[in-house]
Amino acid sequence: MESKIKALKQLLYEASDLRMAQAVLDWDQSTFMPAGGAPARARQTALLARLAQEKATDPRIGHLLDELQAYAERLPFEHPDAALVRVARRDYERRLKVPPAFLGQMIQLGSEAFSVWAKARPENDFKAVQPYLEKILDNSRRLADFFPGYEHIADPLIDFFDLGMKATTLRQLFAELRRELVPLVQSITAQPPVDDSCLHRHFSQQGQLAICEQLVRQIGYDFGRGRLDLTHHPFTTRFSHGDVRITTRVNEHDLGDCLFSCIHEAGHAMYEQGTNPDFDGTPLGNGTSSGVHESQSRLWENLVGRSRGFWEYAYPLLQGAFPGTLDDVSLETFYRAINKVQRSLIRTDADEVTYNLHVMIRFDLELMLLEGNLRVRDLPEAWHARYQGDLGVRAPDDRDGVLQDVHWYFGQIGGMFQGYTLGNILGAQFFNAALQTHPDIPAQMRQGQFDTLHTWLIDNVYAPGSSFTAAELVQRVTGGPMSIGPYVAYLRGKYGELYSM
Repeated sequence: MESKIKALKQLLYEASDLRMAQAVLDWDQSTFMPAGGAPARARQTALLARLAQEKATDPRIGHLLDELQAYAERLPFEHPDAALVRVARRDYERRLKVPPAFLGQMIQLGSEAFSVWAKARPENDFKAVQPYLEKILDNSRRLADFFPGYEHIADPLIDFFDLGMKATTLRQLFAELRRELVPLVQSITAQPPVDDSCLHRHFSQQGQLAICEQLVRQIGYDFGRGRLDLTHHPFTTRFSHGDVRITTRVNEHDLGDCLFSCIHEAGHAMYEQGTNPDFDGTPLGNGTSSGVHESQSRLWENLVGRSRGFWEYAYPLLQGAFPGTLDDVSLETFYRAINKVQRSLIRTDADEVTYNLHVMIRFDLELMLLEGNLRVRDLPEAWHARYQGDLGVRAPDDRDGVLQDVHWYFGQIGGMFQGYTLGNILGAQFFNAALQTHPDIPAQMRQGQFDTLHTWLIDNVYAPGSSFTAAELVQRVTGGPMSIGPYVAYLRGKYGELYSM
């Protein structure tokens, strides 16, 4: 069977390499490509997507999977060959349902829409992207229809990112979490606001990038297999196990924007850098779900990066990066500033307590669009109404409203946001499991030592890649299913102390 496994991997490598070539072009479009390159880039990425889909649905893959099935079933569930056959079959059968020509057209539209969005957002011009978003919505519905038998039209789209999750399940989960969060938000925001003006002094772009590089390197991001660049909307991309890149953006009067986006993206990248290198180029070589991926970005950004212990180590470094700027700001003042809870407009800038309310708004709007209960042309006002109702704030324009997140403008509506909240929940569970094994992790962080936590995550969460589903991984790592309990307890403990509740 060794020769058949080798033959299967070779075919999978070819499809993966085409997708990674497309990813390089996408990364370039989001970082260094001049605006004039957009039309040609859309064609190029569409071609590579179509060719990759054709490679990924090669009948030879199906034949090899059939021949290997009995062999795989005799192996232990966690054996790499068993996992490869299991996950490759799931991937193959899903891809068979989507015509390559349709996928190419969908990718081309997303590439075109992204270029329009990048110009439209700073110009507050939703009408420029509206026709693209209408086509994206139509494509998203068509994509879902390639997977008949769903309970809700969003289910297949959610399943692409978070296998096994459905709209009904997520609605119930979000309702349960909302019941816990809303009273907490109300209690905190009824108190006098924390002074966070220290974060809005002048911090040079050069200085921000330098300290961010220093901090993400310290927590474990490997610059020998990655790099940090500027973009419109921060993201992480993987080209191979040896090339996982992060991006950020800089506001010279908002220190937190660049700082926490870098730690967030480094969390994603450390996950990808930590997968088993033997899985590279196969369906096992990536993170297992959006929720698990976001568990790592949110764990490092918040449970580590917004902890008091982290800044006991890092604050002197930050002060040294901006001589004289923070000399009059105590560690406690800074710590309270970066954990300020407020009703705000921007998801990526939101605090831990209100963040999930931002996600739920987007999730609900996605479902309404897909159901046909909300027209794209009415989306900006629906956005404003939900923010007014849920968070008590209203954006002055669409720039900080419906145009703030790039996700929909990349080519799909549905399944794009639930992973952030799932990640918050799972991040707390994984962190708790790490502390049970290594209770000295918080003390180590105060000394700038992150290897114990990072190594535990590699061994338990990162290395398996996609060998296990999210549900299987959570059970193996934590000993139980996903639960909001640890996350809610973390929020109540941390913010109960900060706000004396």
